[in-house]
Amino acid sequence: MNKNSSNTMALAPNTSNKRQTVCVFGTGDFGRALGHKMIQSGYHVVFGSRSAQTSSLIPKDAEVLSHAEAAQKAAIIIIAIQRQHYNFLTPLAEILQGKVLVDVSNNLKINQYPESNAEYLAQLVPGAKVVKAFNTVSAWALQSGTLDASRQVFVCGDDMEAKQMVMDIARALGLTPLDRGSLLAAQEIENYPLQLFPMWKFPILLSLGLTTFFFFYCLIREVIYAYVYENKDFSFFIAISIPNRICPVLALILLALVYLPGVLAAIIQLYRGTKYRRFPDWLDKWMLCRKQLGLVALAFASLHVLYTLVIPIRSFVRWRISSRTIALALNNKTEPLNTTNAWLSDSYLALGILGFFLFVLLGITSLPSVSNNVNWREFRFVQSKLGYLTLILCTAHTLVYGGNRFLSPSSYRWYLPNAYMLALVVPCIVLVVKFVLVFPCLDKPLTQIRQGWERKPQYSE
Repeated sequence: MNKNSSNTMALAPNTSNKRQTVCVFGTGDFGRALGHKMIQSGYHVVFGSRSAQTSSLIPKDAEVLSHAEAAQKAAIIIIAIQRQHYNFLTPLAEILQGKVLVDVSNNLKINQYPESNAEYLAQLVPGAKVVKAFNTVSAWALQSGTLDASRQVFVCGDDMEAKQMVMDIARALGLTPLDRGSLLAAQEIENYPLQLFPMWKFPILLSLGLTTFFFFYCLIREVIYAYVYENKDFSFFIAISIPNRICPVLALILLALVYLPGVLAAIIQLYRGTKYRRFPDWLDKWMLCRKQLGLVALAFASLHVLYTLVIPIRSFVRWRISSRTIALALNNKTEPLNTTNAWLSDSYLALGILGFFLFVLLGITSLPSVSNNVNWREFRFVQSKLGYLTLILCTAHTLVYGGNRFLSPSSYRWYLPNAYMLALVVPCIVLVVKFVLVFPCLDKPLTQIRQGWERKPQYSE
């Protein structure tokens, strides 16, 4: 998202705007909430309504007048009504000449109308200066003051002065206005609140697909195989054992998929010899949802930790330990401490703890409230350098867990390897390719390419 000078101004509005009058057409939830917030910020607010009677719901410091009377009192009029009710503005066209009309409406579905609501408003009142803004902020957030999740306000319009006036109001309310250009961007802005986790679609679908695959994979190996060949009923593994195999597998694979597109992008740039050509669309989309992939991976890692913590209190585990203890006692035997296994066990746990700690650190620094307080170099250090260290630790955690079982025939039931063996494929590929790319013979030209150097002339296609 490009930033211009209007986005980098101080949050405090100009003092000349502190006591100006703002008109709000509409006394619904959003109109009242926005009016109340503006009054708290020092603005005089007048409501335009079909019924010029004060209600207990209207902020007590606001006036309530007819639409025509209210419009004459302010240069900025916020249209807090639905599109289907815009027709009442046509008789007011003369009064609205030269006024700034702020369209805050949303629709019920994406691209509901051929043109945006703001463009339709501009057609109805051609003499007014229409600005689209505030549609990404909810009435509840304005009333409760919890604006952290919806602080950004997209603003667009054809008149720069009118946009600046609206952006000053947004700053006075403690919001962050972002100039999105002309009124042609209004439809995109109106579609934005209707999108349901647009950047989460691929990570969630991928996670669901991998979860389904590994569930049936583990079900075949752990439950069905034991029932067919050993006549044992391990169906209760579905509750904890199988999920505790799926969660770490998905956490590791998804974490590797966060860094795989960066490796692929480096290879493509080295092959092309330039950074001034777009990546394939699938790679662009993949790179844009890396944050979401990482957060989903962190969620699976957290579930793995919780499942692991309950292992000692499981009935099956307590039965197995007590049975082994009784068997040793009846046979008058003791088992000496195997220091090799003790080292492997402690190393496996230590690598898991360190990996999960860095995993959580990556998740925390990806939060907007944290990432906004670190500079680019610090953010890149955590997300890249510590990110690869996290991937190394988690991969080593899985390798040590496998130990010498990788070569054991009993680990391959129906010729199927353990799920954790499959989980190592993608992270090992990423780490090996990344290790190769840090060689000076490849790292130096890649750095030069990313700094703008071109290995050979590139022609537009």
